[in-house]
Amino acid sequence: MADVEVKIFDIMACDVYWDFEDSDFKTKETHKFLVAFYPTPGVATPELIENLTAYGPNGYQASFSNEKFTVHNKNGWIYDARIPNYWYMVNLPKGFLEEGEYTIEVKLKDGRVVKKSRYQKRAPSEALVNSYVKYREDIYASFSPSKAKPLPMGTSLANIRVSWTPLKSLGGIDAFYVFRLAEASNSREFDAHNLVWFDNIYLQRLRTGDVTAGLNRGEVVVETELKPSTSYGYFVEITDANVAGEANICIFQPHQFFVTP
Repeated sequence: MADVEVKIFDIMACDVYWDFEDSDFKTKETHKFLVAFYPTPGVATPELIENLTAYGPNGYQASFSNEKFTVHNKNGWIYDARIPNYWYMVNLPKGFLEEGEYTIEVKLKDGRVVKKSRYQKRAPSEALVNSYVKYREDIYASFSPSKAKPLPMGTSLANIRVSWTPLKSLGGIDAFYVFRLAEASNSREFDAHNLVWFDNIYLQRLRTGDVTAGLNRGEVVVETELKPSTSYGYFVEITDANVAGEANICIFQPHQFFVTP
């Protein structure tokens, strides 16, 4: 275990416009911190970590929990078996971040410290939120499939197409779109640990070098065949970058649900 190196891949320290339905949060203006690690072969990364702390301007400080992230605690680690790596996230209903530099510091059990910083900008966050609020109802009505637009009987459960209208097509601004799908019939059942399919634009950008990955994306084709007679939920996140460390804002749109025939 002593030979395993813990390295930070990237971080997020950004605003989150929290537009989820049935939320515990009383405000939509929130923020989050995220730190993703490179794989640590042979040992689970959380076992190597003592604590994680985010620091920002004017004495700002926030702590991560070294426990499994859930829809209830909104603070902890998530394991992505596809990569495979661990990443931590904490969501905080305390308004948007002050502009400035933020650092996530990770103290390891062997005494070492690793950290990474980014500069949070206010203007891109305000621009994207203003554009979203203006066209929110149009985007919401465009999602398909959804409760309002169910899948027709006889629809093939392989390569299902999910679509929506991006802001750019409505007269809004450029943005990137991130799609996540899970078995769920309501937002509290949506489990980030058990995604059925994830359109990971961050990984697409990294592996292909495509700087437009996710840009103004208005549809995806789900590459996993779905189960019959099953309720699925998805949400489409809107952000201003397809590199985590460059994002100033993430907009969490309301979940959409449909039942397969």
